[in-house]
Amino acid sequence: MVPMTRSERLNQELIFLSNQTQFHLADLMTKFQISKRTALRDIAALEQLGLAFYVEPGRYGGYQLIHRRLWIPVTFNLQEVNALFFAIKALRLLAVTPFDQSYRTIYDKLMATLPHQEQRTVDRLQQVVHYYTVTNLDRPNFLPDLLSAILKPQVVHLTLNIAPYTGDFQLYDLLFRHGIWFFSGYHLAEQSWGIYRCDAIQALTPTDRVAPFTSSDLPQAFQRYQDAHYTIPFRCQLTPLGREEVQKNRYPNMHLDHHADQDWLTGKYAPSEQAYMVQYLLGLGAQVKVIAPASLRQAYLTALHQILDQYKTGRADRP
Repeated sequence: MVPMTRSERLNQELIFLSNQTQFHLADLMTKFQISKRTALRDIAALEQLGLAFYVEPGRYGGYQLIHRRLWIPVTFNLQEVNALFFAIKALRLLAVTPFDQSYRTIYDKLMATLPHQEQRTVDRLQQVVHYYTVTNLDRPNFLPDLLSAILKPQVVHLTLNIAPYTGDFQLYDLLFRHGIWFFSGYHLAEQSWGIYRCDAIQALTPTDRVAPFTSSDLPQAFQRYQDAHYTIPFRCQLTPLGREEVQKNRYPNMHLDHHADQDWLTGKYAPSEQAYMVQYLLGLGAQVKVIAPASLRQAYLTALHQILDQYKTGRADRP
């Protein structure tokens, strides 16, 4: 193992102490395999970096930490700095996020903390490394309010432009996929889980209803629902290119497998999701062959025939 530099060790010590209320010299010596003299020097350096503490005297005394909201500054090496700026550049592609912050402002603030030589290095990196993804195709509503309700957790009343699904929800998470923001949650009246587009929300009102699940119970409850409703197993053959396409875009209910020199896409879906599965498989074009179940195979073939019918003589639109 390559030994840490002093700056790397100090950063690791800051991370180690961030969850402590007190510590002893021996804690640092044991954790980081350093001598007493080195530990004392590190403590002095950590204090200069902004770590606030006071010394408790006595045989069993130690260092009592005074917690602050943030300990700054934390030192980063140039590779870590470049990674941070690259991440911010990628996030700036999202026109809307749950955070009421401008990534341009964050970028500028971080850049201002760097020496001029490192600023030039970061600028050069931004010119030669590019990240392409889908920007927001939607105009999602209430993202900060949704995030707040998830973290509390709090039941909210949502008015959606999908009438049957308007009602009280306990929210599970937010996800951004292919340019669209979604939320997943539990519809209390329907006693069912679902994933919905955030731009379908027309109104959001907090309620005083007790959330049916604690934050720690939510993942297990969601998994139990999926196990009970994702009941139809499917199996498809893939070409090597098809495998690559699935790796770029797949869902939690889908699994890739390889045996007997053949790539396979397997998993389970809910009965109500067959039409969506057909559209997903159509997107793979000639790189997929639907094997099972027969109902999915037939629905897939029907959709292919409908596409072909558009090009039959006399049916296609003329220029």
